[in-house]
This record gives sequence, structure tokens and C-alpha cells, in this order.
Amino acid sequence: MRLRYGAPVTAVTFDDPNLVSCAGLVSVMRLAEQAGLYDAVAERVSVPTDKGANPAGKVATIVSGMLAGADSIDDLDVARHGGMRSLFTSVYAPSTLGSFLRTFTHGHVRQLQAAARDTLIGLSKRAPILAGAGVLCFVDIDSMLRRVYGKQKQGIGFGHAKVGGYNVRLRGYNPLVATLSTPLSAPVIAATRLRAGNAGSARGAASMIAETITTARACGATGEIVVRADSAFYAKTVISTCRRRDVRFSVTTRIDAKIRTACENISADQWIDIKYPQAVWDDDAQRWISDAQIAETTYTAFAGSRHAVTARLIVRRVRRDDPTQAPGQEELLPAYRYHAVFTDSPFTLIQAEAQHRHHAVIEQVNADLIGGPLAHLPSGRFNANNAWLTCAGIAHNLTRTAGHLAAGTWPTARTATIRARIITVAARLAHRARTVHLHLPDYWPWQAAFDNLFTAVHPAPS
Repeated sequence: MRLRYGAPVTAVTFDDPNLVSCAGLVSVMRLAEQAGLYDAVAERVSVPTDKGANPAGKVATIVSGMLAGADSIDDLDVARHGGMRSLFTSVYAPSTLGSFLRTFTHGHVRQLQAAARDTLIGLSKRAPILAGAGVLCFVDIDSMLRRVYGKQKQGIGFGHAKVGGYNVRLRGYNPLVATLSTPLSAPVIAATRLRAGNAGSARGAASMIAETITTARACGATGEIVVRADSAFYAKTVISTCRRRDVRFSVTTRIDAKIRTACENISADQWIDIKYPQAVWDDDAQRWISDAQIAETTYTAFAGSRHAVTARLIVRRVRRDDPTQAPGQEELLPAYRYHAVFTDSPFTLIQAEAQHRHHAVIEQVNADLIGGPLAHLPSGRFNANNAWLTCAGIAHNLTRTAGHLAAGTWPTARTATIRARIITVAARLAHRARTVHLHLPDYWPWQAAFDNLFTAVHPAPS
């Protein structure tokens, strides 16, 4: 692509009050209104002093900025350009929003999290974001380390992370995220919680799982619910919470001496060969693998305590090849690496093992957050960052619901794709008879998706 010959650009002037760069916000924020975001925040969030006035408008401004790509408080100024004031009321300056967030205490964050849950429930009634939840719904929980560089930030600490295959210790925060999904739908964020960087992964996970299960049922998950987690959440409190809440669990276990013994005691005729749909990179062996073997046995976890639980131990094993082995020469006794999952899943062995591997879908949610509003945790105040994380979850769910209403392949598209193609679309405003008409670019490649979303959330003219 080159500039047209004979028509050089000679000047740039920022002087048009009728242009906006994110016309898709009109539809998405209308969707937020229909889902009850404004009412939920106004009813639940009560922040003191004048800085807490009109919390619904301020939270909505933060969320709209995140929807448009803001990842810091200063970036929220994107909501005040051009003709945005003709489209929205109660649009606040970044300085006002920063003061609002810094006023939050832990109790105010919990109020905002309750409003976020109410909004998710409203979105589930507005669009099929959890299609099939009446049969099967998955609750996934995971933590991630978000590195920060400001040494004066409240609550930061050194936590473990894996970078390039190496375990390193980085200074930052340790957010905990819980999602809801089904075999037919992409994950939505049901709960968030910000923790210090040195917090253990399972810290607070049990209570968060209990909240997420309640939210799932309020969203229509009347069928089987399966809680999935990695080995960091293999804890008594997590398993006990699942049992008390009458849901299934599927948790990766650490390969300690007892688990290894249970794996090695599985007879040779019990192993079933499986193949992955796509090759998987093995960090330990530093190679791609496409096949493995699975089997199951019965195992009692936390034996000798009041939390003892007997359930299925599903084991996947991969052949451990010796890279120094001469070609054509096999070892005397084959060696295997084991991956074990402790579960009370009612599904068959192959189904249960495949379902647990799909727990990795939460990593895509983490990537979407990191690639969007969670690129930074912008404040020096811990509770301000916790509120920012909650708003990021609201923005994610709104984007995901907008994808459902856009139809086609959009329900499973990445949030960054939805943002770039449906939300951040430039438009010119034309005022006609007390109405606003949006003129968008001609031949916009994703016009159909924009039209589908606009039609779904706007009533037909009388």
C-alpha cells in the first residue's frame, strides 16, 4: 500500500467534533445497560466522599475505556474525544477516575465484584453465552503473576513464574481468575481476586470456587458442574468445597511418592492409546508429542485426615525417550512420565481425560486480559488495582457477549479481534431531528457483524 500519487497529505488538524474512533461502544454500552450494569453498580457500590458520587457512571467510563483498548488510567481519556459527549453522558476525566479508584477499600471492591456478578447473570439472559449449561458447565480457576516495576506499590511481592521454560521469581501481583464455560461456548469471567505477588496459588481459591458455583447456577447451569484446576489447587479445602457444593472436581495432582506408586501399579492391559488432535509441546522432553496412553485407578487423597476422599485417579503417561540412545536400540525397561488427575467425574475415561485437558482454555482468558486492560495494574493502591481487575472482568464479559450477538464465528473470537473489528470503528456523527446517525467507513470488511450487534441491542424505530 502506498500513498496515492499526486495527492500528498500536507496538513493534519484535530478539529472535527463529530468524529469518534470507537463507534462500536454505542452497541456494547447499550448491551451493558440492558444487562443491568448501571443499576447493579448504583445499588451495590457505595464509595464515601464526593469522589464516590455517581459510581455507576464512573465504573461505566472505566469499562468503556477498557473496551476501547485502554490499559492504564490515562488511556481512559479515549472516552472523551470527538463526538463522544454527544453519544454518552457522565463521561469522566482520568484524574477523576483515578481518585475514585484510590478511594476503594476491600469492602468497596467486594461490592463492585457483586455488581460484576449481577451483570454476568444479566448478560446470560441477554445472549447464549453459556449455551448447554443446562447439561454441563465447567468452572476453571487459575492464577497468574503480573509483573510490576514500581517498588512502592502496595501488596507487591516476589512470586514464581515460568519464562522461556525457566522458573524465575518476579516482583508483582498474583491475580486469581475463575471462569465459566461449556463445550459449546467460550469462557466468561465469573470471579476475580487480586492477591499479593507472593501468595500461594490456592490461597482463597476455595471461597472463590463457592462464589463461582453460585454464580454458575444463577446463570442457568442446572446440569452437571465440573470444577477444573491444575496441581497448585490440589488441596483439601478445594476438594471439600466441591463436595459440599455437590459439584464434580477434576484437579491435577502432584506426582509424589504415593501418586507415582499408584500409577506404576496400573497393569499393562489397562492402558489405552490416545492421540492428540494436534501435537503438544512437551517442556520436559523438549519435543512435540502427539500420542500417549491413559488409564485409571482408585485413589484415596488426604488419607488419615477428616478430609480423606476416595475417587478416580486418571493417569496419562508419555514414553520418556533417551536422547543419547543409539538409533534402533531400545532400552531394557521403558521409562514413562506420568500426569495424574484426581476426579469424581461421571464421564468415561476418554471423555474425562479430554475434558480435563481443555482446562487450558483459561490460559486464553489470561492472555486476553494481559493483551488488554490487564497489561498494567496502574495504581499504587492495592484496592484500586483490585477494582481495576474487576472492571477488566466486566469488560471481557461484555466483549464476549457482543461476539455472541454479532453471530457467525464471533462467539469464539479473541476479545482483541472483537475490539479491533467491531468496537474501535471510526464513525462520523450526523445530527438529524434530535437523533444521531452514525456514518461508518464504506466497504468495512466486518460490516455484517457490526450490523448484527447493533440490531440486537437497539429497538427497531417506531
